[in-house]
Amino acid sequence: MEKASEKQAFAARLQQALKRSPKKIDTATELAVQFSLRHPDAAITPQAALKWLTGRARPTPDKIETLAKWLDVSPMWLRHGIADKARSGHAPKQDGPLQPTTEEIHLLERLRALPEARRLLVLGIAEQFALDGEVWADKA
Repeated sequence: MEKASEKQAFAARLQQALKRSPKKIDTATELAVQFSLRHPDAAITPQAALKWLTGRARPTPDKIETLAKWLDVSPMWLRHGIADKARSGHAPKQDGPLQPTTEEIHLLERLRALPEARRLLVLGIAEQFALDGEVWADKA
C-alpha cells in the first residue's frame, strides 16, 4: 500500500508542474476538464482531480503518462521525484574533487554568514532552481 507521504509528494510535484503550465489550472474542476481532453481512455471527475491535488490519491501509471506529456515533465519525475538525466542535458560529473571558483568561495562565505533561517531559505531556493533545471532543462 502506498504511503501518505508519497501521495503528498506527488501532489506537490503535480502542483509545481501545473504552475509552470502555459494554461493556468486553479481548481480541481479545471484540472479534470483539461486532463480529460488529453487522456485517450477515460475522463476523470473533479473529485479524482481534487484527490490528486491534495495528496489523498495518486493516478495510475497511464494517467501519470498523460499528465507528464501534457505538462512537459518526465513521467519518472512526476511519479517518483527522480529527474530524467537523459532529458536534463546536464554534463556528467567531473572525476576528482570539485574546484570552486573565487566567486563561488566568496558566495559560500556570504551564505555562511547569514542567520540560519535565511541560509535555509537560500538553500531551498537553490535546490528549487536546480530541480527546475533538471526537470525543465529544454525550456530554459
